[in-house]
Amino acid sequence: MAKKILFIVGSLRDKSFNKELSEFAAEDLKAAGAEVSYLDYADVPLFDQDDEYPTPAAVTRVRQEVVDADAIWIFSPEYNYSYPGVLKNLLDWLSRPLKDYDFGGPTALSGKTVALASIAGQSAGKGVRSKLAELFSFDFTKNTLVDGEGTGASLAPEAFTTGVNTFSEETKQALAKQAADLLKALAD
Repeated sequence: MAKKILFIVGSLRDKSFNKELSEFAAEDLKAAGAEVSYLDYADVPLFDQDDEYPTPAAVTRVRQEVVDADAIWIFSPEYNYSYPGVLKNLLDWLSRPLKDYDFGGPTALSGKTVALASIAGQSAGKGVRSKLAELFSFDFTKNTLVDGEGTGASLAPEAFTTGVNTFSEETKQALAKQAADLLKALAD
């Protein structure tokens, strides 16, 4: 049975560089027989405990997509050396119990195999990858983090003004290796 990999892109921007980066990884995974899908979470409301129960429909939907996946791969830009607010909001919702008021119960992220990647400025997304790796190392999630902080790539400086980036062969090869490592982790 094909492994289901759910991609979460940390930017909602139409021409997201991280979405472009993810497309290279998707090709590698599909070539190896995996199924790849993207999580659409633009309609997930801001997390607020006053509105947590009953769980909003958009949250129930994204949680189920995460639960149904064998692994998630997050591709995120770096905002102020960390993850974007929209991604943090999603992760906050995903880290809450699946059943209303079942504190300590399983979450959508419980036991997930997770991979990380980022294309950002000259730091190659080191800040966001480091923060996400830390987040997924907490005991309550019991995640398997594939390749630690994952793959980082630097945007060409002109990409910020032109909206166009050329991805290096080195970046593509690093993603191909990470895709293979992810599938190996799922097979073990």
